[in-house]
Amino acid sequence: MHGIQRFALTRFDVDLDRIIGDSQVSTSCLSLGVLELEDVDGHVGTGFFHSVTEPLPSLGALQELFRRELAEQIIGANPFAWVNRLTRPRGGRIRTSVFSPAVEQAMWDLQGQILGLPLYRLLGGERRTVPTYASGLEFHLTDQQVVEFYARARGSGFSAFKVKVGHPDLAWDVRRLKLVQDTVGHECLLMADANEAWAPKEAIRRLHAFHDAGVPLYWIEDPCLRDDFEGLRLISQSVPLVLVNAGEYLNLSGKRELIERRAADVLNVHGSICEAMKLAWLAAEHGVPIAVGNTNFEIGVHIAAALPEVAWLEYSFLSYNHLLETPIEFCDGYAMVPDRPGHGLRVADAARELGQSR
Repeated sequence: MHGIQRFALTRFDVDLDRIIGDSQVSTSCLSLGVLELEDVDGHVGTGFFHSVTEPLPSLGALQELFRRELAEQIIGANPFAWVNRLTRPRGGRIRTSVFSPAVEQAMWDLQGQILGLPLYRLLGGERRTVPTYASGLEFHLTDQQVVEFYARARGSGFSAFKVKVGHPDLAWDVRRLKLVQDTVGHECLLMADANEAWAPKEAIRRLHAFHDAGVPLYWIEDPCLRDDFEGLRLISQSVPLVLVNAGEYLNLSGKRELIERRAADVLNVHGSICEAMKLAWLAAEHGVPIAVGNTNFEIGVHIAAALPEVAWLEYSFLSYNHLLETPIEFCDGYAMVPDRPGHGLRVADAARELGQSR
Protein backbone atom coordinates (compact mmCIF):
# COMPACT_ATOMS: atom_id res chain seq x y z
CA MET A 1 0.00 0.00 0.00
CA HIS A 2 1.31 3.44 -1.05
CA GLY A 3 4.51 1.87 -2.41
CA ILE A 4 6.69 3.91 -4.78
CA GLN A 5 6.38 2.64 -8.34
CA ARG A 6 8.26 5.22 -10.42
CA PHE A 7 10.82 8.01 -10.22
CA ALA A 8 11.50 10.91 -12.58
CA LEU A 9 14.24 13.53 -12.66
CA THR A 10 14.32 16.97 -14.23
CA ARG A 11 17.32 19.27 -14.42
CA PHE A 12 17.57 23.05 -14.86
CA ASP A 13 20.35 25.60 -15.28
CA VAL A 14 18.97 28.95 -14.12
CA ASP A 15 20.62 32.26 -14.99
CA LEU A 16 20.16 34.51 -11.97
CA ASP A 17 19.32 38.20 -12.12
CA ARG A 18 22.40 39.07 -10.04
CA ILE A 19 25.69 37.59 -8.90
CA ILE A 20 25.20 35.80 -5.58
CA GLY A 21 27.92 34.73 -3.22
CA ASP A 22 29.88 35.28 -0.04
CA SER A 23 33.47 35.77 1.07
CA GLN A 24 34.34 32.34 -0.35
CA VAL A 25 32.28 31.72 -3.52
CA SER A 26 30.23 33.46 -6.19
CA THR A 27 28.01 32.47 -9.12
CA SER A 28 25.47 33.90 -11.52
CA CYS A 29 23.90 30.51 -12.34
CA LEU A 30 22.22 27.83 -10.25
CA SER A 31 22.02 24.20 -11.27
CA LEU A 32 18.76 22.74 -9.95
CA GLY A 33 17.39 19.22 -9.89
CA VAL A 34 13.85 17.99 -9.27
CA LEU A 35 13.05 14.45 -8.11
CA GLU A 36 9.50 13.12 -8.43
CA LEU A 37 8.36 9.87 -6.82
CA GLU A 38 5.00 8.39 -7.83
CA ASP A 39 3.16 5.87 -5.67
CA VAL A 40 0.79 3.12 -6.83
CA ASP A 41 -2.23 5.38 -6.30
CA GLY A 42 -0.89 8.11 -8.58
CA HIS A 43 0.29 10.58 -5.91
CA VAL A 44 3.50 12.34 -6.96
CA GLY A 45 5.90 13.61 -4.29
CA THR A 46 8.46 16.24 -5.26
CA GLY A 47 11.91 17.01 -3.86
CA PHE A 48 14.65 19.45 -4.86
CA PHE A 49 18.45 19.49 -4.96
CA HIS A 50 21.01 21.91 -6.34
CA SER A 51 24.64 22.74 -6.98
CA VAL A 52 26.12 26.23 -6.63
CA THR A 53 29.85 25.90 -7.31
CA GLU A 54 29.56 23.74 -10.44
CA PRO A 55 26.78 22.45 -12.72
CA LEU A 56 24.98 19.26 -11.88
CA PRO A 57 25.77 16.27 -14.09
CA SER A 58 23.70 15.83 -17.25
CA LEU A 59 20.17 14.51 -16.90
CA GLY A 60 21.24 11.12 -18.21
CA ALA A 61 24.11 10.95 -15.73
CA LEU A 62 21.78 11.91 -12.86
CA GLN A 63 19.31 9.21 -13.86
CA GLU A 64 22.05 6.59 -13.96
CA LEU A 65 23.42 7.77 -10.59
CA PHE A 66 19.98 7.54 -9.00
CA ARG A 67 19.41 4.04 -10.39
CA ARG A 68 22.78 2.92 -9.05
CA GLU A 69 22.55 4.58 -5.61
CA LEU A 70 18.89 4.58 -4.64
CA ALA A 71 16.37 3.08 -7.06
CA GLU A 72 16.53 -0.42 -5.58
CA GLN A 73 15.82 0.94 -2.08
CA ILE A 74 13.06 3.35 -3.14
CA ILE A 75 10.98 1.41 -5.66
CA GLY A 76 8.38 -0.38 -3.58
CA ALA A 77 9.13 1.63 -0.44
CA ASN A 78 6.36 3.07 1.72
CA PRO A 79 6.88 6.82 2.29
CA PHE A 80 5.60 6.59 5.87
CA ALA A 81 8.14 3.93 6.71
CA TRP A 82 10.94 5.62 4.78
CA VAL A 83 11.06 8.82 6.86
CA ASN A 84 10.95 6.87 10.14
CA ARG A 85 13.63 4.32 9.33
CA LEU A 86 16.91 4.22 11.24
CA THR A 87 20.13 3.54 9.35
CA ARG A 88 23.66 3.23 10.65
CA PRO A 89 26.03 3.51 7.69
CA ARG A 90 29.60 2.33 8.07
CA GLY A 91 32.84 2.81 6.17
CA GLY A 92 32.42 3.85 2.57
CA ARG A 93 28.65 4.10 3.05
CA ILE A 94 29.13 7.24 5.15
CA ARG A 95 28.71 9.81 2.41
CA THR A 96 26.23 12.43 1.35
CA SER A 97 24.20 11.78 -1.79
CA VAL A 98 23.21 14.70 -4.00
CA PHE A 99 19.67 13.30 -3.82
CA SER A 100 19.40 12.99 -0.02
CA PRO A 101 17.27 16.06 0.83
CA ALA A 102 15.17 15.59 -2.31
CA VAL A 103 14.25 11.99 -1.44
CA GLU A 104 12.96 12.82 2.02
CA GLN A 105 11.17 15.96 0.77
CA ALA A 106 9.38 13.83 -1.82
CA MET A 107 8.51 11.19 0.80
CA TRP A 108 7.06 13.79 3.17
CA ASP A 109 5.21 15.40 0.26
CA LEU A 110 3.63 12.03 -0.57
CA GLN A 111 2.51 11.52 3.02
CA GLY A 112 0.81 14.91 3.05
CA GLN A 113 -1.00 14.19 -0.21
CA ILE A 114 -2.11 10.74 0.92
CA LEU A 115 -3.50 12.14 4.17
CA GLY A 116 -4.82 15.36 2.60
CA LEU A 117 -2.68 17.48 4.97
CA PRO A 118 -0.34 20.40 4.29
CA LEU A 119 3.18 19.42 5.26
CA TYR A 120 3.46 21.90 8.11
CA ARG A 121 0.31 20.43 9.70
CA LEU A 122 1.61 16.90 9.19
CA LEU A 123 4.72 18.01 11.10
CA GLY A 124 2.55 19.34 13.92
CA GLY A 125 2.54 23.03 13.02
CA GLU A 126 -0.35 25.47 13.21
CA ARG A 127 0.90 28.94 12.28
CA ARG A 128 0.23 30.14 8.74
CA THR A 129 2.93 32.84 8.60
CA VAL A 130 6.64 32.86 9.46
CA PRO A 131 8.81 35.95 10.12
CA THR A 132 11.40 36.24 7.37
CA TYR A 133 14.61 38.18 6.85
CA ALA A 134 15.86 39.38 3.47
CA SER A 135 19.23 37.96 2.52
CA GLY A 136 21.10 39.56 -0.38
CA LEU A 137 23.96 37.07 -0.89
CA GLU A 138 25.41 40.35 -2.13
CA PHE A 139 29.13 40.14 -1.30
CA HIS A 140 30.22 40.58 -4.94
CA LEU A 141 27.72 43.29 -5.91
CA THR A 142 28.61 46.93 -6.37
CA ASP A 143 27.50 49.47 -3.79
CA GLN A 144 24.79 50.71 -6.13
CA GLN A 145 23.49 47.18 -6.70
CA VAL A 146 23.47 46.59 -2.94
CA VAL A 147 21.46 49.75 -2.34
CA GLU A 148 18.97 48.81 -5.07
CA PHE A 149 18.51 45.27 -3.70
CA TYR A 150 17.94 46.24 -0.08
CA ALA A 151 15.77 49.20 -1.01
CA ARG A 152 13.48 46.83 -2.94
CA ALA A 153 13.41 44.41 -0.02
CA ARG A 154 12.59 47.20 2.42
CA GLY A 155 9.89 48.44 0.06
CA SER A 156 8.40 44.93 0.03
CA GLY A 157 7.81 45.12 3.77
CA PHE A 158 10.90 43.38 5.16
CA SER A 159 12.34 44.80 8.37
CA ALA A 160 15.16 42.31 9.04
CA PHE A 161 18.17 41.90 6.74
CA LYS A 162 21.30 39.75 6.51
CA VAL A 163 24.52 41.10 5.01
CA LYS A 164 27.58 39.19 3.83
CA VAL A 165 30.85 40.18 5.52
CA GLY A 166 34.29 38.61 5.73
CA HIS A 167 36.35 40.91 3.49
CA PRO A 168 40.10 40.96 4.29
CA ASP A 169 39.74 44.69 4.94
CA LEU A 170 37.79 45.51 8.12
CA ALA A 171 36.92 48.93 6.73
CA TRP A 172 35.17 47.26 3.77
CA ASP A 173 32.95 45.24 6.09
CA VAL A 174 32.08 48.32 8.16
CA ARG A 175 31.28 50.38 5.09
CA ARG A 176 29.08 47.64 3.58
CA LEU A 177 27.13 47.22 6.82
CA LYS A 178 26.61 50.96 7.18
CA LEU A 179 25.52 51.19 3.55
CA VAL A 180 22.79 48.61 4.12
CA GLN A 181 21.85 50.19 7.45
CA ASP A 182 21.44 53.61 5.81
CA THR A 183 19.38 52.04 3.02
CA VAL A 184 16.88 50.11 5.16
CA GLY A 185 16.79 52.41 8.19
CA HIS A 186 18.51 52.25 11.55
CA GLU A 187 15.37 50.87 13.21
CA CYS A 188 15.62 47.63 11.20
CA LEU A 189 17.29 44.44 12.41
CA LEU A 190 20.68 43.59 10.89
CA MET A 191 22.37 40.19 10.80
CA ALA A 192 25.75 39.39 9.23
CA ASP A 193 27.25 36.23 7.75
CA ALA A 194 31.03 35.74 7.54
CA ASN A 195 31.03 32.21 6.05
CA GLU A 196 33.95 31.10 8.22
CA ALA A 197 36.19 33.98 7.13
CA TRP A 198 37.82 34.67 10.50
CA ALA A 199 39.72 33.15 13.36
CA PRO A 200 37.85 33.50 16.68
CA LYS A 201 39.84 36.49 17.99
CA GLU A 202 39.55 38.29 14.65
CA ALA A 203 35.80 37.71 14.77
CA ILE A 204 35.67 39.24 18.27
CA ARG A 205 37.73 42.22 17.08
CA ARG A 206 35.44 42.82 14.12
CA LEU A 207 32.22 42.50 16.10
CA HIS A 208 33.47 45.15 18.53
CA ALA A 209 34.47 47.33 15.57
CA PHE A 210 30.98 47.00 14.03
CA HIS A 211 29.38 48.00 17.33
CA ASP A 212 31.76 50.95 17.78
CA ALA A 213 30.90 52.11 14.24
CA GLY A 214 27.22 52.26 15.18
CA VAL A 215 26.16 49.02 13.50
CA PRO A 216 24.79 46.73 16.22
CA LEU A 217 24.18 43.21 14.92
CA TYR A 218 21.46 40.80 16.01
CA TRP A 219 23.58 37.81 15.04
CA ILE A 220 26.82 36.84 13.34
CA GLU A 221 26.59 33.68 11.27
CA ASP A 222 29.50 31.24 10.90
CA PRO A 223 32.18 33.65 12.15
CA CYS A 224 34.91 30.96 12.30
CA LEU A 225 35.46 27.36 11.21
CA ARG A 226 32.37 25.17 11.52
CA ASP A 227 33.89 22.61 13.88
CA ASP A 228 35.83 25.06 16.05
CA PHE A 229 33.37 24.60 18.89
CA GLU A 230 35.62 26.24 21.46
CA GLY A 231 36.18 29.20 19.14
CA LEU A 232 32.46 29.66 18.53
CA ARG A 233 31.80 29.47 22.27
CA LEU A 234 34.55 32.03 22.91
CA ILE A 235 32.99 34.46 20.41
CA SER A 236 29.56 34.03 21.99
CA GLN A 237 30.91 34.66 25.50
CA SER A 238 33.17 37.55 24.49
CA VAL A 239 30.53 39.53 22.58
CA PRO A 240 27.33 38.75 24.52
CA LEU A 241 25.17 41.33 22.74
CA VAL A 242 25.62 39.53 19.41
CA LEU A 243 24.18 36.02 18.94
CA VAL A 244 26.31 33.37 17.22
CA ASN A 245 24.38 31.54 14.48
CA ALA A 246 26.06 28.28 13.44
CA GLY A 247 25.44 24.78 12.17
CA GLU A 248 24.81 25.34 8.46
CA TYR A 249 27.80 23.28 7.37
CA LEU A 250 27.56 20.54 9.99
CA ASN A 251 25.84 17.16 9.78
CA LEU A 252 23.41 15.93 12.41
CA SER A 253 26.17 14.75 14.75
CA GLY A 254 28.05 18.03 14.38
CA LYS A 255 24.95 20.06 15.15
CA ARG A 256 24.33 17.93 18.22
CA GLU A 257 27.85 18.66 19.46
CA LEU A 258 27.37 22.34 18.70
CA ILE A 259 24.29 22.41 20.92
CA GLU A 260 25.72 20.30 23.74
CA ARG A 261 28.92 22.37 23.92
CA ARG A 262 26.95 25.63 24.02
CA ALA A 263 28.83 26.81 20.93
CA ALA A 264 25.82 28.41 19.22
CA ASP A 265 23.16 30.86 20.37
CA VAL A 266 21.06 30.08 17.28
CA LEU A 267 21.11 26.76 15.41
CA ASN A 268 21.00 26.99 11.62
CA VAL A 269 19.10 24.23 9.76
CA HIS A 270 18.28 23.87 6.07
CA GLY A 271 16.44 21.47 3.78
CA SER A 272 16.49 18.14 5.66
CA ILE A 273 13.07 17.77 7.25
CA CYS A 274 13.95 14.61 9.19
CA GLU A 275 17.13 16.19 10.55
CA ALA A 276 15.37 19.41 11.51
CA MET A 277 12.69 17.56 13.46
CA LYS A 278 15.31 15.57 15.40
CA LEU A 279 17.38 18.67 16.12
CA ALA A 280 14.32 20.60 17.26
CA TRP A 281 13.86 18.24 20.21
CA LEU A 282 17.51 18.54 21.20
CA ALA A 283 17.59 22.31 20.72
CA ALA A 284 14.46 22.70 22.84
CA GLU A 285 16.07 20.65 25.62
CA HIS A 286 18.93 23.16 25.69
CA GLY A 287 16.84 26.28 25.08
CA VAL A 288 18.51 27.04 21.73
CA PRO A 289 16.37 28.76 19.07
CA ILE A 290 16.47 27.64 15.44
CA ALA A 291 16.76 29.62 12.21
CA VAL A 292 15.87 28.05 8.85
CA GLY A 293 18.40 29.09 6.22
CA ASN A 294 17.96 29.12 2.45
CA THR A 295 16.11 26.11 1.08
CA ASN A 296 15.20 25.34 -2.52
CA PHE A 297 12.04 27.24 -3.45
CA GLU A 298 11.64 28.08 0.28
CA ILE A 299 10.37 24.58 1.06
CA GLY A 300 11.80 25.16 4.52
CA VAL A 301 8.78 27.34 5.34
CA HIS A 302 7.02 24.13 6.44
CA ILE A 303 9.83 23.34 8.89
CA ALA A 304 9.74 26.91 10.18
CA ALA A 305 5.97 26.83 10.65
CA ALA A 306 6.05 23.48 12.43
CA LEU A 307 8.78 24.13 15.00
CA PRO A 308 8.07 26.53 17.88
CA GLU A 309 11.82 27.08 18.33
CA VAL A 310 12.12 28.71 14.87
CA ALA A 311 12.27 32.49 15.01
CA TRP A 312 13.37 33.29 11.43
CA LEU A 313 13.29 32.04 7.84
CA GLU A 314 15.82 33.23 5.25
CA TYR A 315 14.67 34.54 1.85
CA SER A 316 17.13 35.50 -0.89
CA PHE A 317 14.91 36.60 -3.81
CA LEU A 318 16.39 34.08 -6.26
CA SER A 319 14.99 34.37 -9.76
CA TYR A 320 13.76 30.81 -10.24
CA ASN A 321 10.14 30.91 -9.13
CA HIS A 322 9.01 30.78 -12.76
CA LEU A 323 9.81 27.06 -12.60
CA LEU A 324 6.90 26.46 -10.19
CA GLU A 325 3.15 26.50 -10.63
CA THR A 326 2.61 28.33 -7.32
CA PRO A 327 5.68 29.66 -5.46
CA ILE A 328 5.76 30.61 -1.78
CA GLU A 329 4.27 34.07 -1.24
CA PHE A 330 5.61 36.81 1.04
CA CYS A 331 3.77 39.72 2.60
CA ASP A 332 5.19 42.46 4.84
CA GLY A 333 8.20 40.41 5.85
CA TYR A 334 6.30 37.17 6.47
CA ALA A 335 6.27 33.95 4.46
CA MET A 336 2.80 32.58 3.77
CA VAL A 337 2.69 28.84 4.46
CA PRO A 338 0.82 27.02 1.66
CA ASP A 339 -2.29 25.13 2.76
CA ARG A 340 -2.23 22.66 -0.14
CA PRO A 341 -1.73 18.93 0.57
CA GLY A 342 1.94 18.05 0.90
CA HIS A 343 4.40 20.91 0.56
CA GLY A 344 2.45 22.35 -2.36
CA LEU A 345 5.41 23.08 -4.67
CA ARG A 346 4.94 21.68 -8.17
CA VAL A 347 7.06 22.16 -11.31
CA ALA A 348 5.19 24.11 -13.99
CA ASP A 349 4.54 22.13 -17.17
CA ALA A 350 6.27 24.71 -19.40
CA ALA A 351 9.35 24.66 -17.19
CA ARG A 352 9.40 20.87 -17.11
CA GLU A 353 9.58 20.71 -20.90
CA LEU A 354 12.48 23.17 -20.87
CA GLY A 355 14.34 21.22 -18.21
CA GLN A 356 13.93 17.84 -19.86
CA SER A 357 15.23 19.19 -23.14
CA ARG A 358 18.67 19.92 -21.67
